[in-house]
Amino acid sequence: MQDQQLALVSHKLSKNFVSYKKPPGLVASLRSLFVREALVKSAVDSFDVEIPKGQIVGLLGPNGAGKTTLMKMWTGIIVPTSGHVEVLGHQPYQRSEQYRRKISLVMGQKSQLWWDIPAMDSFELLQRYYEVPSAKFKDRIAELSELLAVKDLLHVHVRKLSLGERMKLELMASLLHEPEILFLDEPTIGLDIVAQQKIREFIRKYHDQRQLTILLTSHYMADVEALCERLVLILAGKKRFDGTVEQFQGLLGKKRFVKFRFSEPLPENIQFSDYDPQWGPERRTVDLRIDEADLRTVAGQILKDYPVMDFQTEPMPIERVMHRLLEDPQLLSGADS
Repeated sequence: MQDQQLALVSHKLSKNFVSYKKPPGLVASLRSLFVREALVKSAVDSFDVEIPKGQIVGLLGPNGAGKTTLMKMWTGIIVPTSGHVEVLGHQPYQRSEQYRRKISLVMGQKSQLWWDIPAMDSFELLQRYYEVPSAKFKDRIAELSELLAVKDLLHVHVRKLSLGERMKLELMASLLHEPEILFLDEPTIGLDIVAQQKIREFIRKYHDQRQLTILLTSHYMADVEALCERLVLILAGKKRFDGTVEQFQGLLGKKRFVKFRFSEPLPENIQFSDYDPQWGPERRTVDLRIDEADLRTVAGQILKDYPVMDFQTEPMPIERVMHRLLEDPQLLSGADS
């Protein structure tokens, strides 16, 4: 790798999946043995990115955008169709033993723990797989179980644990061998709000202590806002944005997100249509997107004309920006990088 400070480099990375179309019926089945119509789907298209060591990067995009395919190419699970990828000085698809010792992958919808045995038994299998010395293994178990507050769960059968408890142990399993880069694919999917918060707190604390590189995909924007210093947006397999959280929030212009709460419902003829309104139940609240330059004037007029109980303002939340971009990708024109 030319720059030793880079953890991951992708250049024109692409992945196509091929399937075959077959009409129904016996004759068509026989014909397909000799002649098949190939259907090619581009999952990732000419994807460029450079990620420095120690950075937490959020990979955003809707279902089917190509996020998980990228994760699988970066970890070596699947081979790219074309392009170049290098992670920590290795070609991931070669799956060298040295490379596998440096990385870890957590997928929220798949488990690396054996379902019918206690997590500690799985940990001991992983110890042997990664050849972690016994003394170091004991230290890692003690450290991680303390950080994750799972000491009482190590000897409980995995199938008897809650989803949140299992995810904590999944994270523990992924970190036993002290990887240099951690890939997290939807790590909080299906968890309740409290469990999500605890997982985020652990990831942030562990990163601050170890400064490992983390690549995260999540549909929960709270994960992204709490953890990521940089965001990469992928739509239909193409990179459409790469920058800081602040830059992402600014994609819709210099606007503020303002929430008004009224003492009584507002009539249907009051729309605030110039400010992208999002009405709450019974029209007692409304969220508006207002240009910073107009904020004082517009807010003052609303306070004057309507029964406002209170209001609050903040920068455009990532979730709101993401929603607007998915509704209208043309808003990204000129922002591609």
